[in-house]
Amino acid sequence: MSYYNNDKNVDQYIEMAKGYDGSLLINVLRQHLPTNSTVLELGMGPGKDLMLLNQHYQATGSDASSVFVQRFRARYPDADVIELDAITVETNRQFDAIYSNKVLYHLTREQLAQSLEQQLRILKSGGLVMHSFWYGDSDDEMHGLHFSYYNEQQLRTLAEKHYEVLQIQRYTEIEQDDSLYILLSKRNVPSSNE
Repeated sequence: MSYYNNDKNVDQYIEMAKGYDGSLLINVLRQHLPTNSTVLELGMGPGKDLMLLNQHYQATGSDASSVFVQRFRARYPDADVIELDAITVETNRQFDAIYSNKVLYHLTREQLAQSLEQQLRILKSGGLVMHSFWYGDSDDEMHGLHFSYYNEQQLRTLAEKHYEVLQIQRYTEIEQDDSLYILLSKRNVPSSNE
C-alpha cells in the first residue's frame, strides 16, 4: 500500500479519521485478554488505537507505511513501533494477541488468507486475533487502494482453517451495522508425540 507512503495522503487520512477510534473493539478484547498481555496492532496509522491499547496492554504498533511509523516515533520516541507488512507479518517476535481496526480490508481475499496464516506464526499458544472490517460482499479499487468487504460467513470460512472463531459481531461505525469484527483463538496443534 504505497498510497500511505506519501505525506499528503497520510495528512488526508488523519483528517478523515478524526473522531474515530477502536474503543468498542478494545473493550471486547479486554473481556478475553488479560491486562498486560502483549498485543501487536497491524496498521496503526496515526496511533489512536495504539494509545488506547497501551492503557491496558504492552502494545506494539506496526504499519507498512514508513511515514506513519516515523511520525509516531517523532512524537513518542520510546514507543514500541515497527515497520511491518500485514501480509507477510515478518517479525521474530511473538505476541499474546494481534489486533487491527479496518486495516485488513485493504488486502485482497487471497492476501487476507495469507495474512491470517502468517499471524499464526507470531501468536503464542492460545493467542487471540481481533480484526474489524467494513460489512458487505464486494471488492473495490479507489485511488490505488484495494477494498474488500466481508459478511459473517465469508470471514468464518477464511478463519476456521486455523482458528477457533470466538465471536463475529456486526456493529455501527457510521451507518447502522456497517461494520463487523471477528475474534479468533489460535488452535493448539497437538504435538507429534501425542
